[in-house]
Amino acid sequence: MIELIDFTVVIPTYNGAIRLPELLERLQNQVNIENISWEIIVVDNNSTDSTAQVVQQYQENWQCAYPLKYNFEYKQGAAYARKKGVEVASGKLIGFLDDDNYPIPTWVAAAYAFAQKYPQAGAYGSQIHPDWEVEPPENFERISPFLAITERGNKPLFYDPRKKLLPPSAGLVIRREAWLQSVPDQPILTGRVTGNMLTGEDLEMLCHIQKSGWEVWYNPEMEIYHKIPSSRLKKEYLIPFFRGIGLSRYVTRMTNVKPYYKPFIFVAYLVNDSKRILFQILKYGNKIKTDLVILCETELIFSSLISPFYLWKNGYLSKNNQQL
Repeated sequence: MIELIDFTVVIPTYNGAIRLPELLERLQNQVNIENISWEIIVVDNNSTDSTAQVVQQYQENWQCAYPLKYNFEYKQGAAYARKKGVEVASGKLIGFLDDDNYPIPTWVAAAYAFAQKYPQAGAYGSQIHPDWEVEPPENFERISPFLAITERGNKPLFYDPRKKLLPPSAGLVIRREAWLQSVPDQPILTGRVTGNMLTGEDLEMLCHIQKSGWEVWYNPEMEIYHKIPSSRLKKEYLIPFFRGIGLSRYVTRMTNVKPYYKPFIFVAYLVNDSKRILFQILKYGNKIKTDLVILCETELIFSSLISPFYLWKNGYLSKNNQQL
């Protein structure tokens, strides 16, 4: 029986030995936490570098009142790492920080305070600022939110389920109770792994939380900086990345749809995506091949169009048909 505390920070990481030290230093320097009982758990998602050794070195020299713990999850994929984090966490609230998410000193305090003020919030996301290694291409702001950049003003924002907009998992806080009530034991989407960029596992999780009646919010006082290396601005990374987002969309679009509406919604999305891809071709022509931002947008629309067929063909839907 886990004795619950106030807050757990879960850090899912894969080969994060270089990135983890800065994050752990930031967490050591949190302020206004005197009345909060909390812990930090690093979930090593089958790393092949020295991640375990880095955490062990910090544990040996750890002087903070709140513990630093280490757990290993051999199943590759962010969904499995987060699931392991929830299983081993003692917090009533669980905050997820990726190993390249660096919080401001009041992040933990702001996360805890928000839960007290909004008791119906089953999950709430951070304000996420980019920390670019190099300047992004022209017009990149059109697609930058897909890289977990979330700057939606300085006031709390309620995510209306009808608007189909949700926060990313970077800097996301969930209530343990909401997760246990809502999130299925075996998700359809499990996150990017080597050779497979299929993503959307965080949105699938949030859709289930909304479906159970919990609210999802944006908390601008939980600020983090997302370090984005130059490699993530290159075509070789971005095209498979946007393809993975698009191919996963049938799951996130349909999770909260009532069964008798699904055939009609399926056709509506099919028609809408077909129109959008045609409009994209007519509007941009050859620029689709030469402009990186337009190419990413086009890849996203096309992959969204074929998403249900791709997921069905590759067995994602047949083995999980009870969910969809």
